[in-house]
Amino acid sequence: MAAGETGVPTLADRIERLFQTVRRPSREAYSNEEVARACREASGETFSATYLWQLRTGRRDNPTKRHLEALAAFFQVPPSYFFDDEQGERISEELTLLGALRDAEVRDVALRAVTLSPEGLGTISDMIEAIARREAEARRRK
Repeated sequence: MAAGETGVPTLADRIERLFQTVRRPSREAYSNEEVARACREASGETFSATYLWQLRTGRRDNPTKRHLEALAAFFQVPPSYFFDDEQGERISEELTLLGALRDAEVRDVALRAVTLSPEGLGTISDMIEAIARREAEARRRK
């Protein structure tokens, strides 16, 4: 998760992380408009796509409790995600894992790995790390 000047993730960082990680089953990101609409319906309060964009970009940083509760409900995280640094980081890690497991190919690899010995898991982990390094290097060269 990105972090503000203090090294602690800002509200904007946390909201943006939700948008980047929690996606439709098709892996397409939710739009500001559809999240704002769902938040309006859930909270009964004014909640525009522009306001959400301002929260995501840090131009506004003091939403109401009901707005944060509506965002938390939409993204299916506890409201404390926005306030508790330790819990926020733990939830972010879980969201990353859940996002990865929505990918059918990643899920297939993970399910196959369940039956492997510790040595087999170590070998697979080493192979994944080597491939990730090679792909990162190829991206840098482009």
